[in-house]
Amino acid sequence: MKLTNRLVAWLPQIEGRLWILMFGRLLLQIGTGFVLFYAAVFFVNEVGLSPAQVGFGIGSESISGVVGRVLGGSLADDPRWGRRKILLIAAAVSVLADLVLLFSNSFPTFLLGNLLMGLGIGLYWPATEAVVADLTQADNRNEAFALNRLCDNVGLGLGIVLGGLLVAVTGSYRAMYAIDGISFLVFFGVIYRAIPETLNPAQQQGNLLKGWGLALRDRALLIFAVANILFTTYLSLLNTALPLYLTRFVSAEPELTFPPARLSLLFAWYIGLCILTQIPMVRALRRLRHTQALMLSALSWALGFGLIWLTGSASNAHLLWAGLALTVAALATVAYTPSASALVIDLAPESRRGIYLSINSLCWAVGYFIGPTAGGWAMGESRGVADGFWVGAALSVGLVLLILQVLQRELWRLGQRV
Repeated sequence: MKLTNRLVAWLPQIEGRLWILMFGRLLLQIGTGFVLFYAAVFFVNEVGLSPAQVGFGIGSESISGVVGRVLGGSLADDPRWGRRKILLIAAAVSVLADLVLLFSNSFPTFLLGNLLMGLGIGLYWPATEAVVADLTQADNRNEAFALNRLCDNVGLGLGIVLGGLLVAVTGSYRAMYAIDGISFLVFFGVIYRAIPETLNPAQQQGNLLKGWGLALRDRALLIFAVANILFTTYLSLLNTALPLYLTRFVSAEPELTFPPARLSLLFAWYIGLCILTQIPMVRALRRLRHTQALMLSALSWALGFGLIWLTGSASNAHLLWAGLALTVAALATVAYTPSASALVIDLAPESRRGIYLSINSLCWAVGYFIGPTAGGWAMGESRGVADGFWVGAALSVGLVLLILQVLQRELWRLGQRV
């Protein structure tokens, strides 16, 4: 009983609707984890599509995702639509995407499924972040966003593990899309039954184009967007370039290799650390301004990239150096995600939260295009280019720090202490 009371006291004090939303997000991410690492393997090895077709199909999610983010953020601010309707539509579109992918046996249906999935996820993110903002105050917003990220990571980690077990036991890849579709159906039910509309009913409908125009003239938001694109590029490099670097170059060393099992162990360590350190980190950074927390995250990314370079350059103990690199990257990640979301909310007028969060989400789309493109090119070149890529990534953090300093001066000029 004492342990339970301590746990309850330790958890952030947020209202019940947010706990329900986080439960729905956790289930949603379990479904996402099922298909995250195995979609390419299934459609290349089982369906018979070429790697180029699969890469293009998966990449097409970013295209429809941009459309979804713009629509989702705009309509979430419109009282005729609101956050709840957009989340329900996002879940329904994603269920349809999973159905298409479940029965897909050709490139056109594979492409259609991914375009629908990108649209659904694009609609989802601005609306769900806006709900978190609506149900929190400035003093507990960082912890609320951190707890949501924790649930996302727990669900994603569980999904990856369970998806691997499912494939190992049954050999059925298509079942993963059925499970992912069910997770979206459950999320639809959670929103429909338990989450009422959170948009302020007194908010007047405005001109959406005018709202976008005002947001795009917000100097502080645009300055942050540049830094945010770099942060999300760093995150994407962990998922795309780093596995290629470890398997193509570090595994060439005779004394230690990085087979898939060891690579999975490393990334499980990364996800586990994100889960364990999310709440302690946000509480440790509570006294800092958002820009200061982001600067600490940026410095951690620089150290992490340096350790990745050292992983490839060291004569031995590669697993140790790679583990240290992902440890630092996990700390950089958990310092970045809640601070970035909370900063955007603090910058946004209440009537334009959806649009501001849409712009924040678009930064992720851009970063997740730049990272795989640049990282894939570098990892396809010589050992010297691949090694130098991580040095360049570490040096680019200097630009992030400069941008954040400019942002801080702009916030002081505006009289905003965030």
